[in-house]
Amino acid sequence: MLPAPLRLLRPGDWAKNVFVLVPLVFWLAGEGRGAQPEQIAEQLWNVALTVIAFSMAGSGFYAVNDALDFQEDRKHPTKRRRPVASGAITPQFAITIGVALVIGSIAVAWCVRPAVLAVIGTYIVLQVAYNAKLKRVRLLDVLTVASGFVLRAIAGALALGIAVSTWLVVVVFALTLFLGFVKRLGDLRAADMARAQGDSTDWKPRAGYDSAEDLNWLLATTGSITMMAYLVYALSDHARGIFGVRATGFALLAPLVFVVIHRLYLRANSGRAESPVTVVLADRSARAASLLFAIGVLVVLFWPPAETALSTLFK
Repeated sequence: MLPAPLRLLRPGDWAKNVFVLVPLVFWLAGEGRGAQPEQIAEQLWNVALTVIAFSMAGSGFYAVNDALDFQEDRKHPTKRRRPVASGAITPQFAITIGVALVIGSIAVAWCVRPAVLAVIGTYIVLQVAYNAKLKRVRLLDVLTVASGFVLRAIAGALALGIAVSTWLVVVVFALTLFLGFVKRLGDLRAADMARAQGDSTDWKPRAGYDSAEDLNWLLATTGSITMMAYLVYALSDHARGIFGVRATGFALLAPLVFVVIHRLYLRANSGRAESPVTVVLADRSARAASLLFAIGVLVVLFWPPAETALSTLFK
């Protein structure tokens, strides 16, 4: 097990900043194909700093959030193991570390571009509002979390100095809404299962998500929207204009997206979805599908024989 101070920062959740990298992948496969090595190196550096800035800001607010919620977390069968809730770290220390990381994220973002600094600033304001009030307001809590992921994708584009894709915003927002409800249902199911096994926990969802049926409806809705948005984008003239026939390859990878969404849904209903990242890492099917999807995207975008094959099959 990781030391308590490191667990406080939730390093596993740094993987969420993969959304910062999406514009970079698309840039390298599109207008960046003929870029000089020096330009590519500069772009990689800017994106790396942006990832670091969001990692610091995210970890900072995780620490603050744990400090504010440690009494409620102690009532939950899995959240009680968090460093502050378990007593391994004091709330005061967690807040100090959290504030320092947030300030540090501003300094790192300042080194990239003014636009990235503005996005980090917006993200910080959003997180302050979330911790102060919005995390206790039904639906607004998940909408706020999803907006934070959209800001990551926007920052990734601005770090490159390119336009923000509306399609990217739509797909990321739909997907992260789904992931937010996965987390809410996983928390609810874990508490229900603990009570069924004789645990005397009196934890209650802070935003009032007390109906598994309602959360399942939200998951079905957002999961369907995510799949439709992904497919519509893959087959759109916009994608075709950027990637040519390679965009068709995105559509061919849709079954892998479906597998991951389905596995997340199943894990949430089994009470084993404290974090979507841990689900993907722990679930064999989700892990394999995610890995194959990532490989598939790289093959479609960067392996010339794949483009040739797609051109032959889909003229």
